[in-house]
Amino acid sequence: MAYSFFGIKKPKIENTGQFSYVSVAPQNSLSAINSDGNSVARKEMCYFCFDVLRSYLGMMKGEALQQPVTFSNDSYPLFVTWKIGQDHRLRGCIGTFSNMSLHSGLREYAVSSALKDSRFAPVSRDEVARLHCSVSILIDFQDASHYRDWIVGVHGIRIEFSNERGQRKTATYLPEVAKEQNWNHVETIDSLLRKGGYKSVITEQVRASIRLTRYRSEKITASYAEYMHSKQLGHRL
Repeated sequence: MAYSFFGIKKPKIENTGQFSYVSVAPQNSLSAINSDGNSVARKEMCYFCFDVLRSYLGMMKGEALQQPVTFSNDSYPLFVTWKIGQDHRLRGCIGTFSNMSLHSGLREYAVSSALKDSRFAPVSRDEVARLHCSVSILIDFQDASHYRDWIVGVHGIRIEFSNERGQRKTATYLPEVAKEQNWNHVETIDSLLRKGGYKSVITEQVRASIRLTRYRSEKITASYAEYMHSKQLGHRL
């Protein structure tokens, strides 16, 4: 399964694999450093997502969709986030905790996050020029000892819990969410429980029963203006 920015499960687009829970760090997820010693996340990843989205929306006008050559195709858990306008309003965010090769993963989630996040109407062609794209490479997964065992603004968190019917549910927030919302640990956990579908009174006992995995992310962001400037300069993906 795929996950949205605010922790709601979303179906992945057709012909994709299944979500798998990360109880230990996936291969390649301990550090987002590639073989040449550089960080994995690169602006070209965002440019590639813009290319993919424009191609899907029929906006390339005869331009060929480039195969990426300037960034790694190693496998990582990843998220793609779209925001819009000067206020950077969230427009869609979906990703996976499963390891995916970056080329195919970005190609998939560039589209699904823009068009298949059920909280929003699909991104339209008229909106593309006002978009900002962020790619988050997820790393350093660790099982937490309790629900407060993570640092606001540093860690993303994924929780697993039982709802009122005893069904196991999961939800996640990327590392920037709690800090942007000015939440503390309890506020973040309570919000995440609600987003994950928990409807009863949230008590300290409920919070203590959560299984929490913390992680970090390497995030890179580019605006549509940066993307178009790169294309005009003839930079390769």
